[in-house]
Amino acid sequence: MNDIPETRYARSGDCHIAYQVVGNGPLDVVFVPGFVSHVEHAWDEPRLAHFYRRLASFARLILFDKRGTGMSDPVPVQQLPTLEQRMDDVRAVMDAVGSKRAALVGVSEGGPLDILFGATHPDRTAAIVIIGTFARIAWAPDCTHGTKPDVWNALLERVEQGWGKGVLLSAFAPSLANDAAAREWWARFQRQAASPGAVLAMMRMVYDIDTRPILSTVRVPTLILHRTEDRMVPLEHGRYLAEHIPGAQHVELPGTDHFFWTGDADAYLDQIEEFLTGGRHASESDRVLATVLFADIVGSTERAAQLGDSRWHQLLDSFYGTARRQLERYRGREIDTAGDGFFAAFDGPARAIRCAAAIGGGVRSLGLEVRAGVHTGECEVMGTKIGGIAVHIGARVAGQASPGEVLVSGTVKDLVAGSGISFHDRGAHALKGVPGEWHLYAVGEVN
Repeated sequence: MNDIPETRYARSGDCHIAYQVVGNGPLDVVFVPGFVSHVEHAWDEPRLAHFYRRLASFARLILFDKRGTGMSDPVPVQQLPTLEQRMDDVRAVMDAVGSKRAALVGVSEGGPLDILFGATHPDRTAAIVIIGTFARIAWAPDCTHGTKPDVWNALLERVEQGWGKGVLLSAFAPSLANDAAAREWWARFQRQAASPGAVLAMMRMVYDIDTRPILSTVRVPTLILHRTEDRMVPLEHGRYLAEHIPGAQHVELPGTDHFFWTGDADAYLDQIEEFLTGGRHASESDRVLATVLFADIVGSTERAAQLGDSRWHQLLDSFYGTARRQLERYRGREIDTAGDGFFAAFDGPARAIRCAAAIGGGVRSLGLEVRAGVHTGECEVMGTKIGGIAVHIGARVAGQASPGEVLVSGTVKDLVAGSGISFHDRGAHALKGVPGEWHLYAVGEVN
């Protein structure tokens, strides 16, 4: 089942900018990424997805890929966009989604764009939040906290030699230095987000950016967040911004990671939510233990092609009717549906397993086969939805299931001891985007 938000395109001049919209809160938040991004592949990393979902819990979150990166149109490396052109891209995306005014949350290289947009378009900027960013990254006699040319050139060499292999993970996120799954995701993200030539050209451009002359012209509410031991953008950059943007709030948080979504990311999110809404709503009471069930139809694409649209939609209606009857029977709560599958939550793992088995048996009379995954863990409550790493694990477990199989995590197996449900050991598995190995079990007899 696909839980990635729909990607659309906004026209900015002769360029198409990929964007997504998540959530429906009263406030619009435009998230301005760092030097590379990929709006779809980002959701494969549970910690990054958590960051986005938390923002979307109190706002309508607007994500986009800058031109030349991710799913937006590529551009020749000799014609990389200026900050002014990228500012036009932000405005084009806002126009496409009908956003008259938004708060801009920018990270790393996205910070200068936040600053320029807020100063130039205060009528369309509700607030600015900048995380781990700078006015000028390059060293100069009047910017001694900047990075010297020889250090930056050495960085460029490392990027050219290792791009697409997970280069610089230990620099961007020391906390993930020994995390093999995170390195594999970061390597894949690099390959999908930009080519080596594009990255090198962008990094050279970043070194030339200097927004110091316009800092005093910023007149919208501004929050500056920086980790005290950030290895990529030292704390002095954040302090400089705080001293030169009128009325800016400045919060220093412990940590070494430059990546905003690693380490104690919720500390960032707490500050952002309180700054933009006046309160913090994602407290511990908004986290619950839940069992999640993901199930989808096996071979749905081929079956749809065989039947044609009309008959396929009739069959889907029958499938969802059967699934919903069993959800009601076993006290499950439907969270989401997408095409050929569904996502539900339960307050007990045994009921989730029995429900999955009942759905599998019930739809066989329709000529359908399903595969399902079940996991129990702490989930974030976001209105009528739930999210968090436990949800991602449940989806990944389902992805490992064979046709007709209900697959569960070791956590679920241990929790249903004595229930009369038997299991077959399926061994340890690496789950995409989830650290470590996970022992999985196929459900056998359900008594």
